[in-house]
Parts: sequence; C-alpha cells; structure tokens
Amino acid sequence: MEKKTEVTRREFLKDSAIAGAAVLGGLAPSRVLGANDRIRLGVLGSGHRARYVMDFFKKAPNVDIVAVCDIYGPARAEALKVAGTDAQSYTNYHEVLDRKDIDAVLIGSPDHWHKQMLVDAVSAGKDAYVEKPIMHSIEEGQEMVRAVDNSKSIVQTGTQQRSWDHWKMGKEIVDSGKLGKITMVHTWWYQRYPAKADLPKIELAELDWKSFLGDAPDQPFTEEKYRRWRWYWDFGGGILTDLLTHWIDVIQWYMDQPAPKTATSVGDLYAMDWQCPDTVTACYEYPGNFMVTYTGSINSSVEDGGVMFCGHNATLKVDRSHLAVYPEGVSSVPGSLSPEPEIFMRSEHDGTQDNVMNFLDCMRTRKSPNANIHIGFEAARASWIGNIALRRGMKVAFDPTTGKVS
Repeated sequence: MEKKTEVTRREFLKDSAIAGAAVLGGLAPSRVLGANDRIRLGVLGSGHRARYVMDFFKKAPNVDIVAVCDIYGPARAEALKVAGTDAQSYTNYHEVLDRKDIDAVLIGSPDHWHKQMLVDAVSAGKDAYVEKPIMHSIEEGQEMVRAVDNSKSIVQTGTQQRSWDHWKMGKEIVDSGKLGKITMVHTWWYQRYPAKADLPKIELAELDWKSFLGDAPDQPFTEEKYRRWRWYWDFGGGILTDLLTHWIDVIQWYMDQPAPKTATSVGDLYAMDWQCPDTVTACYEYPGNFMVTYTGSINSSVEDGGVMFCGHNATLKVDRSHLAVYPEGVSSVPGSLSPEPEIFMRSEHDGTQDNVMNFLDCMRTRKSPNANIHIGFEAARASWIGNIALRRGMKVAFDPTTGKVS
C-alpha cells in the first residue's frame, strides 16, 4: 500500500506551476497609514464572537482597541477586559463613529444591525471588518455594496476561509483541473446546541432591549430571543445564513460561480422551540452544470462541517482541520471505502487570524481584501435565496440580471 504524502501549499504550487490570483487595487485612504502607524479600532457589538475576533486584533502589531460599544452592560465589561484599561465603553455606536481618532470598526452585532452600522461606518470614513452573514436580506446587502463602493473605505467580511492557507490550496487544486469535471458538491454542518451548558441569566437592568430590536418589530423581551437571536427571523436567518454562508462562499469561489440558478430547501423544528428550522436540507443548481447539496442539524455534532467536491478524476474533501484529495481508480484502504489521499494538508490554527491580518494589511496598502464586500454579499445572498425557498415551500429561481428571486 502506497503511503500518503502530506503536501504543503508551497510544494503544490511549485509542482503544479499554478499562478496566484492578482490582488485588485484599492481606493485612496481617508487617512494614510504608514507601515509603523498604530491602527485604532472601535468595536460595535461586543458579544462572544466579537470578543473572540477582538483577541486577534489585540495580538496584531500596532493595533489599539480604543472603544467598545454594546447595549448590554456585562458584554461591554467583558469586551473592556479584552481591549485593555485605556479603552472607553459606549452604548450608542454613533458616538464611536464620531471619534476622529478611530480608523476602523469591528462590527459584531446581530445580523439585523449589520447594514445600518456598516453604512454609517463608511459614511464616517471608517474602514470596517463585518462579521458574516453581512446582511439580513438581499436588499440590505445591495445597499451595503453600493455604500462601500461609493466610499473610500476598506471592508473585510468574516468569511475567513478566503485567508486560510489550506482553503487557498484547495482553490488552486480545483483550478489545476486535477479533480476533473465536478458535477456535485456536497456540504454539511452539524452542531449540538442542546448539549451546550446553561448560560447565565440576563440582567435586564443592564440591557437596552429597545436598542437591541432596532428596526425589528416591537416585541417582549425573552432570554431565548436575546441569546439565540440567530434562530429568529426578525434578527437572523437560522442554519443557512449562520453556517452555510461559510461553505457556499468556498464553493462559489472554487467553482467561479457567484450565484445559483435555483434553490430548493426543506426544514423543520424537531429539537428546539425557536422559529428557524433546526434541521435543514438545501439543494442549489448552478451555471456550469453542477449541483450543491447541504445538510445541517443542531442535534448532533459528529463530523462537524465540511465540503466535498466530487470530480470524475478525484474528490477533494476540505474542512477547518484538513484538506485531502482522494484519486479515482485506486483501491480503498482495508476497512475503509476510500483510498489513501494523494494530497493531504493539516490546519493547526483558526483562519480568522489570517483574515484579520489581511484586513490590517489592506488598511495600509488600500488593496482589496480577500473577503471584500462583494464576496461577503454573494455568499450571504446564496444563503438568503435558500431561505426564501424554505419559507415559500417551493423551488425558486434567481435572475442575476435583476437580482430578484422568483
């Protein structure tokens, strides 16, 4: 039996002679940053994910986190611990944007606040790192793209696979033609929410619920809506926007297709008492004669999440821990249904770090970042097309010339 070879991205590029993609030029900066100038960052929405991303900014050279904003007191307090003693806290994000000394903002608020915060940020001349999914509807995303395109701001979105070495290697493998004709891409993501530990009770006296709602319909506070906002239509988009957005971005990137032709989705609530389904299957048809299938559930976590590109010469499997290419026409390993991978690459860190560093570099060079606003919009748009099909209970078609779903 032939032993598998672990291949680095550098080795694959050398062997395959694949050229890297050119980086697009950026717009002129609102404040020119030298290589050693300190970048001053404000944080809009300082929940768990935002604090996690803050830590990467904090560890980057020449970055100071000088402001944190949240409508919940304990979240602000935890964010201040990450930012450091010199940072100031706010409850109104406009006060952060009004500060002339702030160069950029990290937008980590719930999805239904992303659009307005980003539009206001670029209008104030700030660069921005906005978490995925960037928008709460396709129309919101279109407005965000226009605002960024009409500004001088650098905007990075939180689809960090674009900056992660083994995911970039996967793109190069697909582009090389090694897999042959790809007709199906299967992707999945499983999480086990019921197994997660109980969270501390919300201190209502410390929460501005009206500000949390924003432009959402007025409604009574519940802990579930505040804690699990991703699973309520007024604030998030469930499994497809929260999880599929990452993987569909990879698929559209690797396959050079920015949008599906059609989407069909089914889902239901089998485990939880929320609004968005906790179990979903979606199917997309794409130009270029290939299909994408997605399965997602929050009832079990084995296998976590990943993407499988099925080609007639080889299959590529890639997730957040590794990449592997399995050739066709080779005997399977005994006790397995797969042969030894002929290309294998491990990942030992979170690509969010690389995405943050790419953003900071682009702030200085004014080049377009790896996951720019158009990329973030296209990824979230595909997820929302799937949600439209899910909520209508029918197959829908997307028209790229009008941007409409019918």
